[in-house]
Amino acid sequence: MAIYARTPDLELPPHQSAFFWGARGTGKTTLLRRRFPRSARFDLLDTRLMLELTRAPWTLSERIQALEPAQRNQPILIDEIQKVPSILDEVHRLNDEDGLGFVLCGSSARKLRRGGANLLGGRALRFDLHPLTWPEIPDFDLLRALNRGLLPAHYDSPSAGEALAAYVDDYLREEVFEEGLTRNAPGFARFFDALSFCHGRMVNHSDVARECGVTSKTVKEYFRILADTLVGVLVEPFGRRGSRAVITKAPKFYLFDVGVAGHLIGRRIARPAGEDFGRALEHFILMEILAYRAYSGRDFPVRYWRTRSGVECDFVLGTDGATAVEVVGGGRVGRRELKGVRSFADEHAPLQAFVVCNDSEPRRTEDGIWILPWELFLEGLWGGEVV
Repeated sequence: MAIYARTPDLELPPHQSAFFWGARGTGKTTLLRRRFPRSARFDLLDTRLMLELTRAPWTLSERIQALEPAQRNQPILIDEIQKVPSILDEVHRLNDEDGLGFVLCGSSARKLRRGGANLLGGRALRFDLHPLTWPEIPDFDLLRALNRGLLPAHYDSPSAGEALAAYVDDYLREEVFEEGLTRNAPGFARFFDALSFCHGRMVNHSDVARECGVTSKTVKEYFRILADTLVGVLVEPFGRRGSRAVITKAPKFYLFDVGVAGHLIGRRIARPAGEDFGRALEHFILMEILAYRAYSGRDFPVRYWRTRSGVECDFVLGTDGATAVEVVGGGRVGRRELKGVRSFADEHAPLQAFVVCNDSEPRRTEDGIWILPWELFLEGLWGGEVV
């Protein structure tokens, strides 16, 4: 498998601790091993170690005391911290009393928060790892990314379809059950199947509830679970008081990886054209925006805009809607493709407005809307020129 230079540098001051979050398969362990090659590592996917620390959390301190001084001077790595939240008290004490630094790695903070776990008094830094991004991949292949997804093992795999199927069945479906986050396993299984028609669309909780045989309240909780376990993201609608009312307060839901979404939908994109390509390109651009937001340390809102008449702008970035982004997968962009972003610009006057597409050359309309090939848009995004 190829080795990628990942964007997060995980730079830590001496004795500083940090949480490092990311969905399983994004490459957290690989990055930590590469970044901290001399650090001691405790992997809570090791069942014996997990059971030992669950029964007797204080043995973590005993194990650390037995380390060589050189290892104690390095950040101590704990993988899958959500498996044993009780050891966070020991981590906190060792950090305060002995000045030891930790990197606490996991795929969900939900179980920690729900159980009232010690989150180190808010003093730990936070880092996030997303699937691979465009600037991290030499010779980036768009169709390969949209079909295989951007988890490192999937993007490189010659049998990506089988790898995606195993990932969904062995990890995604079980992750929530393992953590004990939902009691109604059949209802959640039906909900998971329903994600194929929810992904990338406004969430109608009532429709999904009927499909799954559960209440709307339960469906809302299921979506929150997926967001908290980093399996998906909810994009809220943009609106200002006094503007044309948005059609709904419902968020749009996107899975965390374009390949995982494609597997659930049963999508295979043969060429860069058509409705499926357009939806996948929209999802890919959103994932790049979210990764840029995390890695740049700029916590700007990412929302969408839709009017009562159904006119929509895919993404609105910034607190006051400073940047509008529409993603178009078809051929040459014309008036119809400009309608959503132009309507948003007419009402909210963003500082910048873009249509991201598969055209070969950039253009700019008379009213200031940039029509950019997706590569040029991503150059601007990662160069800090979009938002």
